[in-house]
Amino acid sequence: MNGVRVGILGFAHGHVGMYCSMWREKPELGINVVAGWDHDTNRAESNCRNMGIGPAESIEALLGRDDIDAVVIASETSMHADLVEQAAAAGKAIVLQKPIALTPDQADRIVAAVDQAKVSFTMAWQMRVDPHNVQAKELLRGGDFGRVFMVRRRHCLGTQFMKDFDKSWHVRPELNRDIFADDAAHPIDFLYWLLGKPVSVFAEIDTLLNPAIPNDNAIAVFRYADGAFAEASCTFVAVAGENALEIICENGVIIGNYGDGPSCGVPRPEGGIQLKWYLQKTGQWTISDLPDIRSQGERIAGLAAPIAEFLQGKRAPIATAEEGRDVLKLVLACYESSELGKRVRIV
Repeated sequence: MNGVRVGILGFAHGHVGMYCSMWREKPELGINVVAGWDHDTNRAESNCRNMGIGPAESIEALLGRDDIDAVVIASETSMHADLVEQAAAAGKAIVLQKPIALTPDQADRIVAAVDQAKVSFTMAWQMRVDPHNVQAKELLRGGDFGRVFMVRRRHCLGTQFMKDFDKSWHVRPELNRDIFADDAAHPIDFLYWLLGKPVSVFAEIDTLLNPAIPNDNAIAVFRYADGAFAEASCTFVAVAGENALEIICENGVIIGNYGDGPSCGVPRPEGGIQLKWYLQKTGQWTISDLPDIRSQGERIAGLAAPIAEFLQGKRAPIATAEEGRDVLKLVLACYESSELGKRVRIV
């Protein structure tokens, strides 16, 4: 098979399986997954068998192969910096799962490794390539809506319905910090992508359901230099949902629905609309003509094509290492604000 030849470093993030399935089902995307490695040999063998690829005995063995052009790193977050450094030194293009790292020092190492080796690098953020999110951003850029006053992005999970989630690596602080650092990174990156870097944040973060899954509810309010508010509202104990995005502007509003797992996982009311907007000058609602996305799995798998285009040099990175580092700083500022009980300036 022709195309970009890819190796997988770690199968901890289940998202990688969705990309690989899509690349296998759609050879026209031009990605050939050839090998995989994981420090957990059972996880490596199971995933490689399911994907029909060969397991590598070690990181070095995978990175030393001439028939691998790029790697997707989907290990536990704590391993990201080490794996990026090794992959960059081997001259491989890199796709990295979110979040970029656990600490600013680790994120700095990733940025330095990519810069020094001059390898292609992208973060894998599905909210940045979701067609409805892209359309919402294009609407703002068009100018008709005028100044943005307030954005609210809700992002939820139903962790209480996920078997043994409280025993998984996702909630072990040495591997992934906690569920807020892991999954609230999505809406925080979305706000950063939509509006740029804020100047401050006030956040409340707490554990409200299962102590084994800490920091399962949070609200973070970011302020921007022009005075705009942007809220990331996250609850990881949600049984259902609907509205996921609300943008209040000078001349209109943009409303997005069904943009996360709980809102995709329950029956929709008849006539449910995924994206719509209202402009004062027209005096009416407009409904997006984009096809609906019916499941969160479909939304995550939607990254397969943009990643393929990036690896083939047909598009810019979905997000650079520097942007991944910026988002980590925003996430960590939320913790600081919650712990101090006050607004925190973002440097």
